[in-house]
Amino acid sequence: MRLLRIREVSSITGLSNSSIYKQIRLGRFPEGLKITDRATAWSSLEIDSWIAERVESHLPISSVGQEKDLVGEEDGPNDR
Repeated sequence: MRLLRIREVSSITGLSNSSIYKQIRLGRFPEGLKITDRATAWSSLEIDSWIAERVESHLPISSVGQEKDLVGEEDGPNDR
């Protein structure tokens, strides 16, 4: 695990600094850890987990079996 500063978090997530802080206020992004009076960092594990949740929420609910249906939908010239 690494501690990531805001520049790294922004680079990894693609969010601007202000978007990160807004998402924190809205409860949609992990809060940082105060590492000094003026410095905040985020756990790389928490950021990776946040990204994984975003990716999983965009996957189809059930893609199993759909691939078979898609393959069989188009008949080739030799299939008729």
